[in-house]
Amino acid sequence: MGKEAAKESNALPGPIERLRLAGRARWEAMPPNARGAVLVSLGSLTLVVMAVIVKHLGSRLPSFEMLFFRSFIGFLLVLPVFWSNPFEPFRTKRPMMHLARGAAGALGNACFFWTITHMLLADAMALQFSRPLFMIPLAMIFLAEVAGAKRTTVAVVGFLGILLYSRPFSAGFDPGAFIGALGGFAGGLVVICIKRLSSTEPTRVIMFYYAFWNALFAAIPTFWVWVTPTGYEFVLLVMIGILGIGGQALMTHGFTLGDTTALVPLDYFRIVYSAFAAYLIFGELPDEWSFAGMALIVSASLYLVLTEKKRTKKGE
Repeated sequence: MGKEAAKESNALPGPIERLRLAGRARWEAMPPNARGAVLVSLGSLTLVVMAVIVKHLGSRLPSFEMLFFRSFIGFLLVLPVFWSNPFEPFRTKRPMMHLARGAAGALGNACFFWTITHMLLADAMALQFSRPLFMIPLAMIFLAEVAGAKRTTVAVVGFLGILLYSRPFSAGFDPGAFIGALGGFAGGLVVICIKRLSSTEPTRVIMFYYAFWNALFAAIPTFWVWVTPTGYEFVLLVMIGILGIGGQALMTHGFTLGDTTALVPLDYFRIVYSAFAAYLIFGELPDEWSFAGMALIVSASLYLVLTEKKRTKKGE
């Protein structure tokens, strides 16, 4: 009896395991939209923390060097996915399209990192969300899609928001807004490439080549502008890579769980988080030009994203 009781005692889960099982049960009992909202919100916060670290290091380290660490560490974290089939990426049917996507992604990320280190953090984040505006002309050119008068007008309004960021009617003209806009344009090209690639390539292979080409393209300029990081800076550079890939993974999984129209607005809270963090840490406070440009870009982009989902559901 003593031995049987001991076996039963050992079979029972310990307190940590019971907490884990209870937490998992509670998580799975939540509605899909609620789980998606949690993951998207956590992903947004994670990416904002990454951006704060980039801005902190940007006073001494070049943007390309930080981007290299972000991309290379992301590439290393993708590799275990192919543990059981290591040669799968080399059987791709679209190597040149992967190259195009990697080049566009590297350009977009370089512009984003540059705006983080040279502009207000909230401004850089808002300009990153200008990507849906560029999808209108890009989809018309590359995908033969018809935008319609209403969506075209909304896109033009959003582009006016980008112009406001450059402060054209003040003494403080800032051409940096156009670098952020270039990043949005490159992000639109990435979406076009993904749409083409997804017809033949699995997501894991797309992720592999995206990380590989980003790391390679970032390594070339990094070689010329390299600044040896201190031990403290090296730890933060590694964190940039982990937070970047982790934030993307959380948001991607979150969007697969819930309704996109309910979750997309939560992603735009990155701008609010960025403004709050930048004010507390760096003493940054957006001015009236920033708020005006932010309002136009966010409202136009949200409209385009949400109406695109409705059009897709209707099969238009």
